[in-house]
Amino acid sequence: MHASNINDLLPADLTAEVFEHILRAPGVRIERIVSKGHSSPESGWYDQEEHEWVMVLQGAGILSFADGSNCRLSAGDYLNIPAHCKHRVAWTDPDQVTVWLAVFYR
Repeated sequence: MHASNINDLLPADLTAEVFEHILRAPGVRIERIVSKGHSSPESGWYDQEEHEWVMVLQGAGILSFADGSNCRLSAGDYLNIPAHCKHRVAWTDPDQVTVWLAVFYR
């Protein structure tokens, strides 16, 4: 058995946001997302079949929701997003790397 660290091997090239699968199993998927000044396209909303529990491990970001609300997340903050709750990333800190941990589940 070999342990891994969520902060190991952060990508050097952050021209685009980086999505990496950590675990895939029936009914659950865990991703590490690395951002630096990224946001979702203005016309793009995530509308997922799965629930999403998301936590910011370092950095900061703002999630916007189709109902007009916003949620700012900083290191240590987490949020559960129900399936089909339309949301997007409105902002991530352009001056530092933001590392998200996202758990998608049914």
